[in-house]
Amino acid sequence: MARITAGLTTSHIPAVGAAIDLGKTGEPYWKPVFDGYEWTKAWAKRNVPDVVILVYNDHMSAFTPEVVPTFALGCGDEFPPADEGYGPRPVPVVEGHPELAAHLAEGLILDEFDLTLMYDLRVDHGLTVPLSLVYGQPERWPVRVIPLAVNVVQYPPPTAHRCYRLGQAIRRAVRAYDTDLTVHVWGTGGMSHQLQGPRAGFINTPYDKAFFDRLVSDPDGLAEVKHLELVREAGAEGIELVMWLIMRGALGAEVEELYRFYHVPGSNTAVGHLVLRAADS
Repeated sequence: MARITAGLTTSHIPAVGAAIDLGKTGEPYWKPVFDGYEWTKAWAKRNVPDVVILVYNDHMSAFTPEVVPTFALGCGDEFPPADEGYGPRPVPVVEGHPELAAHLAEGLILDEFDLTLMYDLRVDHGLTVPLSLVYGQPERWPVRVIPLAVNVVQYPPPTAHRCYRLGQAIRRAVRAYDTDLTVHVWGTGGMSHQLQGPRAGFINTPYDKAFFDRLVSDPDGLAEVKHLELVREAGAEGIELVMWLIMRGALGAEVEELYRFYHVPGSNTAVGHLVLRAADS
């Protein structure tokens, strides 16, 4: 059967993608950020899954304010980089896994999660920056990817509890797939940041670090966090942290923390990154 063996979280800051694309990763401002991913890049070379289920949010590249699905699953053969106003990033086309995606769609919908199924989907920095941070700048991504877009842009977003339960449902669906596949689940976005308004530039390091701790050791309790707390303590865009709970729910009750990285600032946000191994992998 297929099995989920590991998961990771990472911020998906667009300026990080620009720093990679423009060759600025060694500059004094950016070097501490990219140094924090060297451990993961080495680990990823030794632990290449067949498929990554990558949880991210679209930034109005594939969707518009008129059409905003709560959960959208990429079921196509491939997903081209999106244009976000300044041109698509110079990265490879993302290759999908339509067979596993179709299985996930069936399992999750029968498990009473209403998904939008996307057979034509452009993916922006929310998905491609995490791939670049882990796999660098290859001619072809070394893994196949199933995008899972979550609405954390336009009210109302899904609750932390709903996202955690979706992760658990993904775990059940993957384990029911009768082909031997190794699967990783990535939760992206966060950590604390706010891009507009009187609190623009807001970062809450104590809250971020506590979120790390609870994600590892108390995911059931963390899943009860409310939207208002996330916005108050992690900023308006800190709501993206609910996507990390999808990853955590997919790994099962017990995990081993392999690596943690936290840095302030990366552009105007806190950079957070965590690598976990499923205890039963």
